[in-house]
Amino acid sequence: MFKFAYCRRVLAVAVLAFITGGTVVQSNAIAQATAGRVTGFPDKSIRLLVGNAPGGGSDITARIVAEKLTGLLGHPVIVDNRSGASGIIAMNLAAQAPANGYTLQVVAGADLAGAMAQKKLAFDVRAAYAPISQLTAQYYLLLAAPSLPVGSLKELIEYVKGRPGALTFGSAGIGSAGHAGLEFWKSLSGLNIVHVPYKGIAPALTDMIGGQLHLAFVSTISGVPHVSSGRLRALAVTSARRAQAFSDLPTVAEAGAAGFDLTNWYGFFAPAGTPQSALELLFRAATQALNSPDLQSRFAASGAEAAPSASSAQFAQLLAKEVAKWEKIMQLPGFAKSLQ
Repeated sequence: MFKFAYCRRVLAVAVLAFITGGTVVQSNAIAQATAGRVTGFPDKSIRLLVGNAPGGGSDITARIVAEKLTGLLGHPVIVDNRSGASGIIAMNLAAQAPANGYTLQVVAGADLAGAMAQKKLAFDVRAAYAPISQLTAQYYLLLAAPSLPVGSLKELIEYVKGRPGALTFGSAGIGSAGHAGLEFWKSLSGLNIVHVPYKGIAPALTDMIGGQLHLAFVSTISGVPHVSSGRLRALAVTSARRAQAFSDLPTVAEAGAAGFDLTNWYGFFAPAGTPQSALELLFRAATQALNSPDLQSRFAASGAEAAPSASSAQFAQLLAKEVAKWEKIMQLPGFAKSLQ
């Protein structure tokens, strides 16, 4: 399955380069000319903040998109990882950055919405950003360390029930999507699993591979490489229905957690007050990047889907719905207690 997806991606990139090479160069020139004619933006490199360590889903997404935007905008788009506090360190930097379009951010929707539901922040998340576009849509994989003696979700449930409090579950930090998903799962299933927060999912994956951590919900874009290499084992998907790319895996809801559904997306933001002309240019560039067959193939190979917004206003509406959903999750007893 993974080999086929990879070969298909390579073939798509090769065909695109052969057939549309001149078109891509032309579109890049058009984007650059439009930028100079309308706003004079950009005329230097752009910093793209990511609130997770290298190797996490938002980091991988940011790097794929940054590479494409660099060509479209004619200036380097440089990923700047500022991990910790479930992404809030990077969010705070983005909120305080000059609103000139030269500091942007890629953040997981669940992490941003979760931060909005928190009360003790030095900035107002709802008013701090100008949404540009959604980038991707994806679900999570429930991954297990190879040292864990289970081969299926059913076996895992039985194993956990026989050893309450013995298994550890890693996340990208307190208040992160993975943490919320764990508390949601525990509330529906009655399982006793210990949460271990990290400064990003990448170090959690390292500990899982090494056998120091047992479980985690990991975005497909972060998890697929480790599953395909055999370093980690996928036991379930977190979507409400079985995923086409992992049709052999059950959903978490199928194993005693009816109603469980954990999906996510990555989005593209600027500080509030960024000139509208710059926001419009960035939206057009992001849309062009996400609609390119090679980028779509790269995301699809990792189980994610390129999902550009129809407009920045539509993206803002999606964010508002996500905030309402995550505010309910934040009220779960285990989750609320950890945020105090």
